[in-house]
Amino acid sequence: MQPFFLRDLGHLSYQTAWDYQEKLLQENLVLKASGNPDATRHFFLLVEHPPVYTMGKSGLMEHVLIDDATRIQKGIEFFKTNRGGDITYHGPGQIVGYPILDLEKLYTDIGKYLRNLEEVIIRTMAHYGLKGERSSGETGVWLDPSIPGQERKICAMGVRCSRWVTMHGFAFNVNTDLSYFDMIIPCGIRQKSVTSLEKELGKKLDMEEVKLVLLREFEQVFEMEANRSWPIS
Repeated sequence: MQPFFLRDLGHLSYQTAWDYQEKLLQENLVLKASGNPDATRHFFLLVEHPPVYTMGKSGLMEHVLIDDATRIQKGIEFFKTNRGGDITYHGPGQIVGYPILDLEKLYTDIGKYLRNLEEVIIRTMAHYGLKGERSSGETGVWLDPSIPGQERKICAMGVRCSRWVTMHGFAFNVNTDLSYFDMIIPCGIRQKSVTSLEKELGKKLDMEEVKLVLLREFEQVFEMEANRSWPIS
């Protein structure tokens, strides 16, 4: 199995984590351009962000339901990003995963990559007795996506891929304060709600435990193995 280097960044600002992803991605792109593609490395970053709204390349500002002054007063940052998708929220109690993978060493299929990310979350949810599902035509993981009025999203996804090296990733609501989603139209999808493990199970979860379950499923789905020794400064 191919190794990936794992780092839990703890609580970190969105901009700092974004810059770090870009650094790792660019290092891999330099290796590819230098004629040494076998030297590229896989990474998987886990992080919790302070409250922040992020807008993907296809996002619309009309999906932000509060003005800048109100957002700033509430202490919520805002970034337009280079990932796919629309607007979402990141904040405490949410596991954000950023895989920086060289898909040329795995498979050159973005659709398969996204389905595998979804599968990681679906399997993690199953550990807690919840049935996560895909919603036709919509990326991410849902509960009851086929029951009108009961569809609720628990994990949003948006990625970027450059020369088959990925960045950005998923946002999995564990103990997330869902009230922040009331001030946006999450992922640009109207009339569908957002949920969390805490809301579905009626109790707070141990974040470190959920991360360990998620990591185990990531290893199994991607047929890779975590290397916890970090190769760079």
